[in-house]
Amino acid sequence: MVLSGEDILKFQALYKSELGIEISKEDAYEKGIKLLGLMSAVYKPMTEKEYQLIQKHRKDTLPLLKEKLQKNEITRKKI
Repeated sequence: MVLSGEDILKFQALYKSELGIEISKEDAYEKGIKLLGLMSAVYKPMTEKEYQLIQKHRKDTLPLLKEKLQKNEITRKKI
């Protein structure tokens, strides 16, 4: 993976706007490469079959979740 000079500058700007910290081009390159590596490891497009299985699981488990919430078996986190 390679980041262009423009990519590095954009990453520096994003890092500063989100975290309020200025980082060097070297740090931006290193952090950007690590982020891309993480994204490529984590993000995998799903097939239609996988999507349908997830939807079925959600529909099957939603009544159980509602029941547990009504019985206060699951606590809700306040943010």
